[in-house]
Amino acid sequence: MIWLSERQKFGVGFTAGGLFFFLFGIMTFFDSGFLALGNILFIIGLVLIIGPQRTTTFFTRPTKIRGTICFVTGIVLILMKRSFFGFIIESFGILGLFGDFFGTIIQFLRSIPYIGDLLSNPLIAPTIDRLAGIDTLPV
Repeated sequence: MIWLSERQKFGVGFTAGGLFFFLFGIMTFFDSGFLALGNILFIIGLVLIIGPQRTTTFFTRPTKIRGTICFVTGIVLILMKRSFFGFIIESFGILGLFGDFFGTIIQFLRSIPYIGDLLSNPLIAPTIDRLAGIDTLPV
């Protein structure tokens, strides 16, 4: 079991709330208020989970700078009530910043009982592995 400090527990809550409001903003046809609230909660949660210095280091890495620029530009557009265009640009930023974690997320989801069975299906698994960037050897 992973031990989290109180600050990190609050960070997980803020991040989950941010993802919820972000998805709710998408479901309500790109409502800029929900998208903005989701973005703010997500960033606060990320800072609480990994700390301010590590967050700054993560977003300013030379390999992640394009993703950071797209992510911040998308947030600014959402705050300026241009939610659809902001969402599109922010999505590119999210892929640039967090794209490396998709393989880890897929491997974790495969360990969950019903979802893992679906993701490990021979008809679906190669496509998901290719999309997530999981290297598999053709043996």
